[in-house]
Amino acid sequence: MHHPSLAVFILFVGSLFAFGCTSSPEPIIGCVDARGIHPICGFQNPEDLSLLDNGRHLIVSQYGDMIDPSHEGSLAVLDLETEEVRVVYPRPNSSQGTVTPGWGDANCPGPATEPLNPHGIDMAARPDGRLQLLVVNHGGSESIEFFEVLPEAHNVHLVWRGCVVPPEGAYFNDVVNLPDGGFLATHMMEYGSTTWGMMKAVLGSDTGFVYEWHADTGFKPVPGTEAPFPNGIEVSPDGSEIFLNVYMADEVRRIDRSSGEVLAVATVPAPDNSSWSQDGRLLVASHLGGFSEQMPCMQIEEGPCPMSFEIVALDPVTLEGGAIFANRGEPMGGGTVGIDIGGRLVIGSFAGDRVIVAPFD
Repeated sequence: MHHPSLAVFILFVGSLFAFGCTSSPEPIIGCVDARGIHPICGFQNPEDLSLLDNGRHLIVSQYGDMIDPSHEGSLAVLDLETEEVRVVYPRPNSSQGTVTPGWGDANCPGPATEPLNPHGIDMAARPDGRLQLLVVNHGGSESIEFFEVLPEAHNVHLVWRGCVVPPEGAYFNDVVNLPDGGFLATHMMEYGSTTWGMMKAVLGSDTGFVYEWHADTGFKPVPGTEAPFPNGIEVSPDGSEIFLNVYMADEVRRIDRSSGEVLAVATVPAPDNSSWSQDGRLLVASHLGGFSEQMPCMQIEEGPCPMSFEIVALDPVTLEGGAIFANRGEPMGGGTVGIDIGGRLVIGSFAGDRVIVAPFD
């Protein structure tokens, strides 16, 4: 969720408003279990995660940099059985790996490799049954990249299949597939106006909204989704309802996709990404540390982010619920997404070198 000039902005707002008045956490050294939480190291800012149906492999969005999106990131696969981490795009010693265009927009300029800087991701079956991974990419210019996911018994391959270039000024955070083949993406604020946009968001003004895209109609704003810094997004299984995380309003909103009516609201501090648990609850990563803990995380050169966070579980109708996991410090903080893998949660982070695996009842 962090972008150019945001570090300067956080320092400015933190000094003005003393938002998140907590002491700066100590850096975490080493990659060892703590309090029943198991770290898996060897990542680069594993900001978002998506689980394959085999329950064994996770696709990982490795964000290039928290401050400068021109830094290169990658897409990796984590084998949960062996804990092997493998970059699958761009492939090592190759400029782009396998390329087979045909999805997305016919005007797509080509594979994003200069550089690839992935942010939010989402995987789902297309109407034709093939498995599609959507990737928010900040490298070069804004885009949504389309990949075909080809799982094997002990491996996963990604084939680049196309992209969509958003309207001028769009600045995406997260993306989610729609059952009919389109997608929704959160537009955080006007591209290139990060400092001003974040100031407006902190003051409660709407800075962005949700875009809907279909191949035959292109991009259209979704009514009723205007908000101060839209962040993570999910949809109901039939695609009729949107679950929108509004980072600067400390809210998760359930919205009727066709009418824009807000059906329910939950108060969740600084909600980042969401996922669905196996029992149908909405799992939301919530940042508790405030700006004073975010700043050290944005400047990390080694180890993980120690910032306080929770994973909150919400009923999909009432949005009632509460925290099911919380952590600050070792072995990792700054959680951005929690994935239910059956009795355990795998949690990613916007800064650092690891994910963690925690018990989940």
